[in-house]
Amino acid sequence: MVGDVSPVYEARYGWDRKTRWVVAVSAFFTVVLLLPGVPLFLRVLGLALFGGGGALMAYTAMSHKVAFRVDGTGVLLGGNAARYRATTVHVPWGDITGFVLWRQSTGVATLPCVGLIRREGAPALPGDGPKARAVVRRLVSVPEDVAFTSRTVSGWRLDKERLVAAVAHFAPGIPVREHPSA
Repeated sequence: MVGDVSPVYEARYGWDRKTRWVVAVSAFFTVVLLLPGVPLFLRVLGLALFGGGGALMAYTAMSHKVAFRVDGTGVLLGGNAARYRATTVHVPWGDITGFVLWRQSTGVATLPCVGLIRREGAPALPGDGPKARAVVRRLVSVPEDVAFTSRTVSGWRLDKERLVAAVAHFAPGIPVREHPSA
């Protein structure tokens, strides 16, 4: 039908305002570090940080890979563009009992995140181990299980209304809630 909007919700990596800013700042500092008279140790460290970091952000934006997807099979949590296959996870609807919108404070910025609440006994996800849980427990404001099924909204945009509509379509009754930190 004309005017029908697909209930599938998909967000892809791309050029948002923050990504453009970080890449521009990284390019500026990369150029400055290449000027004559910059000490070698500073040049090496700075180029690794600004040149490498900016290049990775640009690569991620240009990849247009799926960052987050809600469809009839469940939820795809897109991974890091540099190791996309190894870090991308699909969570089936049978394992999901809710969604959590939350914010992670880094000391420099506050980053929006979207995570899943999974049923008790759901299979562990990659990276979920005792050492990782100990670190996560000290760093995030949400339960550890939610942290391991979360993606930071960085390099892509979260459309809360479309997310809620997709969840209501594919999994009626599964809540999408904001954590108090959001």
